[in-house]
Amino acid sequence: MTETRKSEALFERAVKVIPGGVNSPVRAYGSVGMNPRFIQGGDGAYVFDTDGNKYIDYIGSWGPMILGHNNKEVLDAVTRACQHGLSFGAATAIEVEMAEFICEHVKGMDMIRMVNSGTEAVMSAIRAARGYTRRNKIIKFAGCYHGHSDAMLVKAGSGVMTAGIPDSAGVPAGCTEDTMTAVYNDMDSVKAIFDQYPEQIAAVIVEPVAANMGIVLPEKNFLHELQALCKSQGTVFIMDEVITGFRMGFGGAAEYFDLDPDLRTYGKIIGAGMPVGAYGGKREIMEMVAPVGPVYQAGTLSGNPVAMAAGLTQLKILYNDPSIYDHMAETAEKLFEGMKELLNKYEKRYTLNYIASLGCMYFTENSVKNYEQAKTSDTKAFSEYFRYMINHGIHLGPSQFEAVFVSNAHNEVTTEQTLKVFEGWLEGRE
Repeated sequence: MTETRKSEALFERAVKVIPGGVNSPVRAYGSVGMNPRFIQGGDGAYVFDTDGNKYIDYIGSWGPMILGHNNKEVLDAVTRACQHGLSFGAATAIEVEMAEFICEHVKGMDMIRMVNSGTEAVMSAIRAARGYTRRNKIIKFAGCYHGHSDAMLVKAGSGVMTAGIPDSAGVPAGCTEDTMTAVYNDMDSVKAIFDQYPEQIAAVIVEPVAANMGIVLPEKNFLHELQALCKSQGTVFIMDEVITGFRMGFGGAAEYFDLDPDLRTYGKIIGAGMPVGAYGGKREIMEMVAPVGPVYQAGTLSGNPVAMAAGLTQLKILYNDPSIYDHMAETAEKLFEGMKELLNKYEKRYTLNYIASLGCMYFTENSVKNYEQAKTSDTKAFSEYFRYMINHGIHLGPSQFEAVFVSNAHNEVTTEQTLKVFEGWLEGRE
């Protein structure tokens, strides 16, 4: 690895004009004792920093670069769209095409509304659920992250776990008083809340695979029991598929686990990495949204034609070539099973969870099935691991509680190189 003088200089400039020197806390390297590398570009499975260092990238813009960086078909679609203008604040044909494509090919998606981020999608879906049920309380799960709207910043996982902030300053108590927190993979904790607040729960929102406290898999029947309970109680069942949507298969986790949520939220994956989000689901709920219904939600840049062009191109590629999902799953299995073999070889008792093209290694001997178990991880050990990996060309999220994202651009070459570096770390080489 060459020097990082340009990144260091950029960070010195950044901290003077940007809080913490970054525009999102997940980009900060403070928890791993470093300053961030500034990325210049990417191609396929690789990214390059401003100093010319090359990395195998397992962040992929936190998931949406499912085809790899700089995909030519997506890039060409964006270029063509830009030639007509960047934004109009008016209806465009491609918004309709995007909505039709998703509703036609995603089971249970009757209607969909485009927004600009996963945070906005969740905020809007919860508002729609409250308007539909005429109830106020919602249930989320400790360690699941649903964006940074006020009501969701309660034991929110990922960035706040790394920063050691349980909630957030600046959020009035009244904004979270109707947010109830249950334990992931524990139906008894959910039932207890329903018993405490009968006929008051508007919605239950869950990451079907919890991907913001590392990767925590749902135990058998957990999601199905959750869905059945919601149905029996007249509660809206919301699946937050910002991470899993169009990644675990074209139908996302709902298809993967054979579920039928009332609402789903999506994030940047439907924009091929551009700033996009969406929420949608059952017609009777979505028709509560303005201008048809009384639940207000708006966005000047929602359905931006350039973002729609990028996203629709990527979604069509994924739909028309299901082998992409097979390739990603096979590549991920080779990577994560290879890591497990090396952990056994070197007698490291760390826990590794993975599913489809998502995974996480926890620096704990405990199994990790919920937020409290995830927090038993040795974050200092992770920091040492992270520094070794990035200094040897492996680009990971700078937090114990972030996922590893495998894309279609990863292959045997990237897997072998990653495992070689991983073994070097296990051997204690510097």
